[in-house]
Amino acid sequence: MTIQRLDNQIIITLPASTDLEGVQCLINYLLYKEATKDSKAKQEDVDRLAREANKQWWEENKQRFLPE
Repeated sequence: MTIQRLDNQIIITLPASTDLEGVQCLINYLLYKEATKDSKAKQEDVDRLAREANKQWWEENKQRFLPE
């Protein structure tokens, strides 16, 4: 593995044998960090919003999973 800083980029080179699922998880985390770097939201607010979204999704989709 090599890590290089080139101008305004960081370049990471991994062997082809590297687990792609793990790499995708790392990329997803880095995308999340970049997207939220300027956020002023508190974790409790994020958790509340996630619960509300999950509750709404369940109400809209539960008929697909529960027999009538």
